[in-house]
Amino acid sequence: MKFKISLVMITFALVGIVALRATAGNSLFFGDPLPGLTTAQLNQFDAGKDEFMEEETVADGLGPVFNGKSCAECHSSPTVGGDSDTTETRFGTITNGHFDPLTQFGGSLIQSKGIGGEPDATCNIAGETVPAEATIKAKRRTTPLFGLGLVDSVPDQVFIAIAQLQKRFTPETAGRPNHIEVATGQAVGKFGWKSQVPTLKQFSADAYLNEMGITSPTFPTENCPQGNCGLLAICDSPPDPEDDGSGVQAFTDFMTFLAPPPRGPITRKVLAGEVVFFGLGCAACHIPVLKTGRNSITALDRVKFFPFSDFLIHDMGSLGDGIEQGQANGTEMRTAPLWGLQARKRLLHDGSATTVTDAILAHDGQGAESKQRFNALKAKDVTDLLAFLNSL
Repeated sequence: MKFKISLVMITFALVGIVALRATAGNSLFFGDPLPGLTTAQLNQFDAGKDEFMEEETVADGLGPVFNGKSCAECHSSPTVGGDSDTTETRFGTITNGHFDPLTQFGGSLIQSKGIGGEPDATCNIAGETVPAEATIKAKRRTTPLFGLGLVDSVPDQVFIAIAQLQKRFTPETAGRPNHIEVATGQAVGKFGWKSQVPTLKQFSADAYLNEMGITSPTFPTENCPQGNCGLLAICDSPPDPEDDGSGVQAFTDFMTFLAPPPRGPITRKVLAGEVVFFGLGCAACHIPVLKTGRNSITALDRVKFFPFSDFLIHDMGSLGDGIEQGQANGTEMRTAPLWGLQARKRLLHDGSATTVTDAILAHDGQGAESKQRFNALKAKDVTDLLAFLNSL
């Protein structure tokens, strides 16, 4: 009963917050830099965006296998820094009761293109394919990057505290942090479909390697095409690391200074729909408000923002993709942030949902009860709820 009372109080408080922030939200556009940046920081943002959009070549270190020639190739909708309909493939199997990424066959991520088709390539390397040994195959959709500098600036302890509060008050839907091993010990993962990446810097370096095949000081070891490392001595001509760290830093700067997505119009139906959203229990995982910690960058210093996610991993039952990353098992997925929902054409980790309703109905595991409540809603409440979600 105490939880229900506090939930009602939070609901009405957030209705007020929504109304107050409506005007400010409409002043931003998708792809804008954070408000309040200095001239030097805006210059970093612009330079990072240029690097983000630049196409890499074999001479730059592209390949030998890769998925795209630039970051913007996959992060393009509704503008640079967004998502896309592009999906990639991960695979693996179960060996002796444990997930096996089949690294001997180049797993678990497929790099679908090879440098054989590039004009400056000296080798004919084809893209990878899923090996016959794989019993698990999953599609992964590109994630939007808007506002991730704010997420990166939230202290790890905040996410740990959220998990503890969920365990106490809503144990049936409680999430947990994906603790990732880093050079200094452990860090809380925030990025990727399984929260398997702890920082934007690592996220940038990971993408540079796994999506474009370019090594850096963070990840200096090249991927072996389809697991055949012998090809690297013949076909990977630029010395490793192929990026001295400046490219990774530029990508990080762009994402760090990229503003969150703008909010759509706030109508009476939207406000009514937010109350329905809380009543269904959605906000237990899709937490509306987070706050950054102390930061030397004023635009990121103790700032409230509205991602509608706890960035924790939850057991989603059949909605899981079977892949394990970090401490996340095959049924666990990160709570998808809902901000920017208005601009997305496909939803869920595999892009299988084309409407918000489809995405809700696909919820399973810890999300199953909220789905059942959704199915029991009156028609007006459904309309209001969808109006709210489509305003995010």
